[in-house]
Amino acid sequence: MALDDVAHWQVELQRYPRGHNGWRVALKNLAGALYNRFLRDGQVGDLDDVIALHRTLLELGRVDKRSWSFLLHQLGFYIGIKYDKQAARTDLDEAISLTRAALQLRQPGQLGRANTMHNLADFLMKRFLKQAVLSDLDEATKLHRAALQLFPPNHASRPSSLSSLAFCLSNRYAHVGVAADLGEAIMLGRQVIQLHPPGHLYRGVCLYNLACDLRTRFLKQATMSDLNEAIELHRVALLLRPSGHPDRPLSFSGLALCLSNRYDSQGVIADLEEALTLGRAVLELRPPGHPHRGVCLYNLACDLRTRSLKQAAVSDLDEAIELHRAALQLFPPHHPNQPLSLCGLALCLSNKYDSLRVAVDLEEAITLSRQALELCPPRHHHRGFCLYQLACDLRTRFLKQTAVSDLDEAIRLHREALLHRPFGHPDRALSLSGLALCLSSKYDSQEVLVTKNLEEAIALGRGALELCPPGHAYRGVSLYNLACDLRRRFLKRAESPDLDEEIKLLYAASELHPPGHPDQLSSLGGSAPCLPDRYDHQGVIAKLEQTLELERAALELCPPGHPDRSTPLYNLANCLGKRSSLRLAAMPDLEEAIEMHRAALALRPTRHPNRASSLHDLALCLADRSHINAASTDLDEAIALEQEALQLLRRGDLAYDMSLDSLMTYLEMKTSPQVGIVIPGDPGVKQSAIQRDIRDVTFETLKTMPTRLLHTHTSILCNRDAQLSHFMSSREYNQLLSSVTACNPEERIECIRNAVLMYFQYVTLSHRWGEGEPSFHDIKGRPIYRMSAEGGLRKLQAFCLVACKRGYLWVWSDTCCIDKDSSAELQEAILSMFVWYRRSALTIVHLSDISDTGSLIGSEWLERGWTLQELLAPRAILFYTRNWSLYKNLASSNHKKEVFVIEELERETGIASRFLTDFHPGVDDVRSRLQWASLRRTTRPEDIAYSLFGIFNLHLPVFYGESAEYALGRLLAEIISQSGDVSVLDWVGKPSPFNSCFPAHITSYQAFSLPLHQHLDAEEHSLMMSREPTTLFAMQELHDLLAKSPLPRFLGRRLILQCIAHRVTEILLKGENQYAPSYTYELQASGLRPLEVTLSARLENSSIASPGSLQLVRPWNSRLLGPSARPSIPAEEQVLFMLARPFNAILVTELPYNEFKRIASSTLIVAQPVDSASILESEVRLFDIV
Repeated sequence: MALDDVAHWQVELQRYPRGHNGWRVALKNLAGALYNRFLRDGQVGDLDDVIALHRTLLELGRVDKRSWSFLLHQLGFYIGIKYDKQAARTDLDEAISLTRAALQLRQPGQLGRANTMHNLADFLMKRFLKQAVLSDLDEATKLHRAALQLFPPNHASRPSSLSSLAFCLSNRYAHVGVAADLGEAIMLGRQVIQLHPPGHLYRGVCLYNLACDLRTRFLKQATMSDLNEAIELHRVALLLRPSGHPDRPLSFSGLALCLSNRYDSQGVIADLEEALTLGRAVLELRPPGHPHRGVCLYNLACDLRTRSLKQAAVSDLDEAIELHRAALQLFPPHHPNQPLSLCGLALCLSNKYDSLRVAVDLEEAITLSRQALELCPPRHHHRGFCLYQLACDLRTRFLKQTAVSDLDEAIRLHREALLHRPFGHPDRALSLSGLALCLSSKYDSQEVLVTKNLEEAIALGRGALELCPPGHAYRGVSLYNLACDLRRRFLKRAESPDLDEEIKLLYAASELHPPGHPDQLSSLGGSAPCLPDRYDHQGVIAKLEQTLELERAALELCPPGHPDRSTPLYNLANCLGKRSSLRLAAMPDLEEAIEMHRAALALRPTRHPNRASSLHDLALCLADRSHINAASTDLDEAIALEQEALQLLRRGDLAYDMSLDSLMTYLEMKTSPQVGIVIPGDPGVKQSAIQRDIRDVTFETLKTMPTRLLHTHTSILCNRDAQLSHFMSSREYNQLLSSVTACNPEERIECIRNAVLMYFQYVTLSHRWGEGEPSFHDIKGRPIYRMSAEGGLRKLQAFCLVACKRGYLWVWSDTCCIDKDSSAELQEAILSMFVWYRRSALTIVHLSDISDTGSLIGSEWLERGWTLQELLAPRAILFYTRNWSLYKNLASSNHKKEVFVIEELERETGIASRFLTDFHPGVDDVRSRLQWASLRRTTRPEDIAYSLFGIFNLHLPVFYGESAEYALGRLLAEIISQSGDVSVLDWVGKPSPFNSCFPAHITSYQAFSLPLHQHLDAEEHSLMMSREPTTLFAMQELHDLLAKSPLPRFLGRRLILQCIAHRVTEILLKGENQYAPSYTYELQASGLRPLEVTLSARLENSSIASPGSLQLVRPWNSRLLGPSARPSIPAEEQVLFMLARPFNAILVTELPYNEFKRIASSTLIVAQPVDSASILESEVRLFDIV
C-alpha cells in the first residue's frame, strides 16, 4: 500500500508545474509516503529522499510564518532521525540549527511551540552525550522545563516530557554533582510511572529509568532502601521485557549493577553470584559487533574481579583481565569509555601483582593508568578515578622499589584527586585514605623523617572514617588504616591514648570482618602487634597472651602457599620472643620463635622488602639462645645473619644502625665472652639495648624538627645524620648512657627523651629578607664564620653568635636551611613552618629597620605576611634592633612576658594580647585572623595564602605559579568547609574568579565585621515581642529549621550555602561618583528595613540585576545557635532575638539554572529585619553560588 502511495504522489507531482500549489501539496504528500515506507522498511535512502523534498520546499521561499516554522521543524526532525541512524555530527548540528530557527518563529502561545522546544532539547541532549558540553545540557534542561509547563496534566506528551527532563537532570547530576538535580529526577520518575499504569507500553522503560536514578542516589548517600527499591524495580521491568525484547539486556545489566553494589555493601555472596549470572546472560545477548558489547565485557570483568578478591580465585582474575582486554579493543582512541576500561584493566593487573608479585603486571598497570589519565584532562568527570588509581599503583611500586619519586608523585596525584572529589563525593573517603597511606609511607621512609606527614595522615584517616558510618563498605578498612597510623604515633610518643584508641579501632575492624572475610587477616594481624606494646606500657600480662591467640588465629588463615603467610609467622615469632624475654616459658618459647622466624625468612627471598627485619630478629633470638646455652654455633649464625642484613640496608637507616649495633655486640661477645652479658645494677639490661633506645628516641625527636640546622659552635649546616653524629660524640651522650643504666624501661625512655630534647633545643630566626641572603647551596659544607661578612651573611653570622652566647647549640633560618630547588622539601617546609617555630626554644626577631633607640611602631617586620605566624607561633621571642642590641635593653628571656612590648604589639597589629601570648592554630576566630593578615603583604602574591596555612592548621598543597586569587580561594574554601564559619563571607572589594563569595585579595578583610552573636537588651526584647504577637509553634518551627540546616560546603568551586533569603522588591539610585566609580542605592527587600548599598558598578547596566533577580541573604550556620546566653529565655526566643539584630547581608543575583552570583559591594551591607513577624515568615533555603 505504501509503495502505491509513493507511486501515486510521484505521478501527481508530474501533473503540476514547479511552484504550483498543487505541486506543493503533492510534494508534501510524497514526503509523507516515503517516510511511512522508511518506518516500515528502514531504508535510509527513503529518509534521504524525505529530507531532500523538504529542502526543496524550503528553497521555494516562505509562504507564511506559520508554514515556514512548520517546514523548519519537520526538516530538523527528519535530519535528527538520520543522525540516530548514522551518527554524523554535521546532521545533529544542522538539526539543532533548524529546530532553533523554528522555535524563534513559534512565539509563546503559538501552536506547536512545546513540541519544537521538546525536539530541540532532545537534540541538544544528544549532542551533550556525544561532546559533554555542559551548556548543551543546561539548555536542554531549561527547554524541557519550559515545554513541560505547556503540557497540562493528562496531555499525551506530558509523560515523555517528564521522562526527558528527568534524564537531563540525572545527567547533570552525574557531571556537576548537585544533589537537588538527582532528587528532582527521582521525583519526576515516580510521576512518570504513575502516568504509565500496568499494561502501558512504556512502563518498563519508566521502571528502568527510575531504578537507575535510585541506584545513583544510593552511590551518593549509601541509603540501602534506595538500592533495594532499585533492585525490585529492575526485577519488575525485567518481567515486562521477556526473552527477545530489545531492552532485555539493559534490564539484565541494570539489575546486575545493583546486585553488585549490594554485595559491596552487605557482603551477601548470592548477590554477587546472581550479578555474574546476569552479566554472562547480557554478554550472550550482545554478540561480537554489537555497539554495547564493550560495556558488557567491562561490567562482567569488574564482577569477576570482585569475586576473585572474595575467594582468592586467580582464575576469576585472569578471566577479568582477558575480558578487560577484549573490551579495550572495542573502545577506540577517544571513545568516552576508554579511560574507565584502561583503569579497570590496570586495577586487575594491580590485584594480580598483589597475589603473585610479578613485576611486569604492576608496570603494565602503571602504564595503563597513565594512558587513562592522559585521556582525562582537568575537569573530566573520570579524572579523579584515574588519578586515584595511578597514585595507588605508584605507592605499591614504592613499597617494592623504595623509589621516593614514586611516593612523591603518588601524594601529588592523591591531592589532585581530592580536588575532584569534594565534600559529598561518594569516593572522597577512598581518596582521603589513599593520601593517608602515602603520607604514612613517607613518614616510614628513612629519607623523609617529617612528623607532619604522620599528623596529616591521622587527620585524613579520621576524615575518611567520618565519611564511612556504620554499615559503609569501607568502614573496616578505614578503622584498620587509622589504627596503623595511631600505632606509628604511639611508637614515637609512647602515649597511652594512642595505643588505647588503636586497639579499640582494631577490635571494631575485626568485628566487621568475620571468619571468611578477606580483610579478617589484616584486622587480626593489626590487633596482635599492639597488644605487646600495651603490655610494655601498662604491664598487663593478659594482653600478651591475647596477642599470641590472635597471631595463631591469623596464621591459621594463611595456610602454606598463602601469599601473606610470612607476616603472621614473623609476628608470632616476635610475640613468642617477647614472652621468652619475660621468662614466662623461656626456652620453649625461644625455640618456637626461632622456628617461626626461619619459616618466615624462607618466604622472604633476597629482594623481599622485609627480609632484613627477619634476618635481624632471628639473629636476636639466636643470640639469646647462645647466651642461655653457651652455643657458639648460634652466635656464629647470628653474626652471619646480621652481616647479610647490613648488605640489604642503606647506611644511615635506623634499621642499618640497629643491625650494626647488634653485630658489634655479637662480635664482642665472640671475642670477649664477658662483654654484652650483663651490666652492673640491672641484670636484664644490655649496653646495646640502651644505645638502641637512645638512638630510637633521637631519631623520633629529630623527625619533629627542621631537616637541617646550623651548629653554632662550628657554624656548619648539619643534616640529621650530622646532628646525630654530634650527639653521639658529645659529653651529654656519655652522661646519659651511664645515668640510665639503673632505670626501669619506662623511666629510662622518659629520661632519654628529656636529655635528647634538651640537647637539640634550637633557635629560629625571624626577619625581613634583604639583598644577598645566603641560600642552601651558598653555605652547604662551609663554616659560615669563615665566609665574607657581607649582606645577609653578616646577619646570619650575628644570629648564630647571639644564639651561641645564650647557650644554644642549634639554630634555623629560612634563608639557608631549606633546599628551595626541591619542590617537595619546600612544600614540607611551608606546611611544617608553624610547628617548627612553635617547638623552637626561642625565636630571635631581627628588626633591621629599627635603631637602638627606636620603636617597634612602623617596622616593616610587622607588615610582612610570613612574619605573622613567626609572631604568633613561638612561645618565647626576643627582639633585636638593627645593630643586634636587645630591644629597649629588655634583659628578660622572653619579650612576650614584657607587658610594655605586648601592649605595643597589640596597638600596632590589632591583635589582642591573649593571642600574642597564647595562640592556638585552628579555624576558631576565623574573621579576626583574616583581618590580621589583611594588613600584610608578601613578595610573591600567592604566599599571602600559603603563609596562613599554619595559622589555620590546614594541610593544603602548595602550587607556586597559581594566581593569588586561586590560592586564597582554596584556603577560604577549606576554612569554611571545616569550620562552617560564615564570617569568611564578610568582606568588601573585588570578587574572586575562584568564587564570587570570596574576595580577590586578602585586603578585603580590613573592614570590621559585625559580631555573629548579639543579644537584645531588655528594652529591645520588649519592643520586639510587642510589635506583633507570635506563636510558640512558629518560633519552634523556625528554630528547628535553622538548627537542622546543613553546614556550608564546597562542590568543586561552587558554594552550597544555607541562607535566610529576602527578595529585593525595589531599587533606587541615590547617588553616584563617576570618578571612583561608586554608586549608592536604596534597596527595599521583603522582611527588611530599607537600606543603602554602595557598589562599584551600576545595577541598571546589568541585565541580570533586575529587582526580581536580586536577593539579600543572611548566610546561616547551625553552629551559630550555640549555647543559650540567657538560660531563662527559651531557645526559640533566643533565635528570634538573634535574628532581630543587624547582620552582614550579601547581595546575590540569580543566574540561569538555579545558580546565584554575589554582587560585591564597596562597604559592608548591614541589614535588619522589620519586626518579629517578618522574621517568623523568613524563607530559609539553599543557595548554589558560583
